[in-house]
Amino acid sequence: MPGNEWEKIRHILVVQDTQGQRTIPLQEATYSIGRHQGNTIALKSRSVSRQHAILLRVTVPGTEQYGFRIIDGNFKGQGSTNGLIVNGDRCVAHNLKHGDVIHFGSHEVQATYYAISNISEQAFLASAAVEDLSYFLSEQSIPPSQFQTLVVDPEFAGASETALARLASFPELIPNPIIETDLTGQVTYLNPAAAVKFPDLRQLGKQHPILQEIFNIPENQKANPFVREVQVGGAIFEQSIHYLAESDLIRTYITRDITEQKQAELELYQRDRLLQAVAEAANYLLVEMSYETGIEKALGVISEAAQADRAYLFKNHLHPTTGESVVSLQFEWQRPHLQPSHPHWQSQSYQSAALSRWYNILSSGRVINGLTKEFPIAESELLSRDGVKSLLLVPLRLEDQFWGYLGLADCTQERHWSRHEESTLLTMAASITGAWQRQQVEEKIRYQALHDLLTGLPNRLLFDELLAKALANATRGEESLAVMFLDLDRFKIINDTLGHTLGDRLLQNVAQRLQESIRSGDTVARWGGDEFTILLPRINYLKEVTQVASRILSALKDVFCLEGHELYISASLGIALLDEHSPDAETLIKHADAALYHAKDEGRNNYQFYTTTLSAKTPEILNLEKNLRYAIERQELTVYYQPRVNIATGQITGMEALLRWQHPEMGIVAPSIFIPIAEETGLIIPIGEWVLRTACMQNRRWQDEGLPPLTIAVNLSPKQFRQPNLLNIVSEILTETGLAPEFLELEITESTAIEDIEFTKSVLVNLQEMGVYIAIDDFGTGHSSLSRLQLLPLHNLKIDGSFIKALTTDIRVAHIVKAIVTLGRSLGLRLTAEGVEKPEELEFLKSINCEEVQGFLFHKPLSVEKATEILQGEQKKIGQ
Repeated sequence: MPGNEWEKIRHILVVQDTQGQRTIPLQEATYSIGRHQGNTIALKSRSVSRQHAILLRVTVPGTEQYGFRIIDGNFKGQGSTNGLIVNGDRCVAHNLKHGDVIHFGSHEVQATYYAISNISEQAFLASAAVEDLSYFLSEQSIPPSQFQTLVVDPEFAGASETALARLASFPELIPNPIIETDLTGQVTYLNPAAAVKFPDLRQLGKQHPILQEIFNIPENQKANPFVREVQVGGAIFEQSIHYLAESDLIRTYITRDITEQKQAELELYQRDRLLQAVAEAANYLLVEMSYETGIEKALGVISEAAQADRAYLFKNHLHPTTGESVVSLQFEWQRPHLQPSHPHWQSQSYQSAALSRWYNILSSGRVINGLTKEFPIAESELLSRDGVKSLLLVPLRLEDQFWGYLGLADCTQERHWSRHEESTLLTMAASITGAWQRQQVEEKIRYQALHDLLTGLPNRLLFDELLAKALANATRGEESLAVMFLDLDRFKIINDTLGHTLGDRLLQNVAQRLQESIRSGDTVARWGGDEFTILLPRINYLKEVTQVASRILSALKDVFCLEGHELYISASLGIALLDEHSPDAETLIKHADAALYHAKDEGRNNYQFYTTTLSAKTPEILNLEKNLRYAIERQELTVYYQPRVNIATGQITGMEALLRWQHPEMGIVAPSIFIPIAEETGLIIPIGEWVLRTACMQNRRWQDEGLPPLTIAVNLSPKQFRQPNLLNIVSEILTETGLAPEFLELEITESTAIEDIEFTKSVLVNLQEMGVYIAIDDFGTGHSSLSRLQLLPLHNLKIDGSFIKALTTDIRVAHIVKAIVTLGRSLGLRLTAEGVEKPEELEFLKSINCEEVQGFLFHKPLSVEKATEILQGEQKKIGQ
């Protein structure tokens, strides 16, 4: 070993904490010691402060040797919580000597300092991995010698308290800039790192960003010390500032350069904001019923998140005149102070110099991202009209189809769009493409739902919508309108003789001639088969109607030449005008239909207006219908309740809601009279809804009163069952009344169930999924069988009272009822016998295991008050 290497003193710190012992060769100029992992020497103990002490290398004056000084606290001059103890004495600072033992606040953590000579550099570095340090060093010493102690003169220049404070707060050797100023802003100290980092700091003085706004610290001692962020040029630093009251100095310490961190945070914030905007925009595209509204909201959200001034959605299409490929601005979002650019972005040709490059790039799936001034001249001129300084465009593609593009523009500054903004716009383009595809599908479905597929004319559903709107407009404008019902004469003969294909062709040609015969704003719809309806809104004179009718009859007179056949056909027309006799859509269509058959009776190939003489209704029926219309609002309708009883226990298990009409003049009107009228006129819809709501409300009221929970059964008429919004009505009523679905049973008749078995199954499945029980009422009166009804999700089968009445007099009926009960039970259905009035009927039903009965033998239909009394009595029986 060379002599100078032999004589060189090595410094070692042996640390003992809760995780064991470790040896640290001291080679650096400064060490921070504390509990926090960011310290050079991290100690594992709760008694140790986050930064407990500083270990500084100190050069011994007049020599090339150095020692180490340990100082309590952190670089800001803030002392530790539990203090620094060296060789049993608490101290603020201490020049370490060989063998010194240091405790950091308690005896749980300690360190021993060694100053060693006669050891090689290799052995010195290897000491960190040795368990028995004394033995290791004695083995490595050449020749063996005792440990030498470095004695540091305590009087050298660094030993004074002032110098010690400076040494603790502003070590010359650390890489962090440290500055000290007096209260006037005069720089009193710069460490080398500060001089290099901020070369103009002395020159600028208080105007330098590092020193700006720090001289009010003495006025606000509560903020001493404090940490702030400061920007110098393009860099951002974390700065610690400390006012030393005893010397009227301000020390500032640049903890770290956080420029990259801030840029990362900004990018992360921007990315999160863009991701949130994408999610919000995607939600708009999904939940908004209107495609246009969804797009407008989505563009606004993305633009705000990206801090853009404009957002575009361009759509490709063919030019209406030339047929060439062009693009138009379909949607635009812009900031309030900007003018829309929509007008001059319509039908722009991709062949033009301004857009040909865009088409080549975007159609290949690539992105356009750049500054306007760097684009070709033609493109720059086009964008400059809207003040666009930078542009980002991404293609809109559906599979291989390039159908448009999405864009963001900045009109305020020249910016380079980030990769996050680019990927966000691409994601948004995918979402918009999905929404556009859904819109295309929905439009197609809606078109098919509202149009006749053969002729392309509006169908019955769309005609009803248009008629409803026309009626509202006519009422507001105090105008009239007309509805025509057209039926082709002898079309069936042509269809049956020449085939359905030719018949379909004929219907298509008839539809075309009808459309050519009507006025602008009129509507022709195919009602079904060879029937058409025509709506004529805004009628001021009767002559307008007769002219259209005459043109239609005249247009159909000409020969139809189809597939080598010359076909002649005529039509009969019935017309109803909006007036006091035909005040609504349903009546208008009904009266037009009545007038149509009158036209046929008059010899066909003519038109007839509806007159009141065509109605077959008697004055009594008309008066009853009129009164029924006001029965609900006059509170003339009421609901009675008939209990359903369990045969085995005799307990009430449910109630059936039964409608009654108490007219102030006519008295009680039998349901058999007014229910058919309500069904015919459509009044059964609001009446049935009222009954359902009333029954559910009453059942919930019984439950709230603490009565035993039971099922309420409500009948649905055929028209009520087939109304398109039945499911919504049932759901809304259950929600409104708070009645759980399992306490509602809906009854439909056997004939209603089998009229359209697939439709019935669809509705009942949805009701069952809702939790509502389903029953077949009056079973046995229709023409079905249990084998057909088992296809439906049923819960209860109600045997019609006519069977029960004949039980004891007709053995065949008894066998039928027994077979129904047996088969019904095998299918898992509950059996209820209606109209039970005699004990012998009850005995028979009990013998065949029928579960429930309903009839006068137990209870007649009861008013709500009587029904409540019965249930209260039932509750008392159960309690006994």
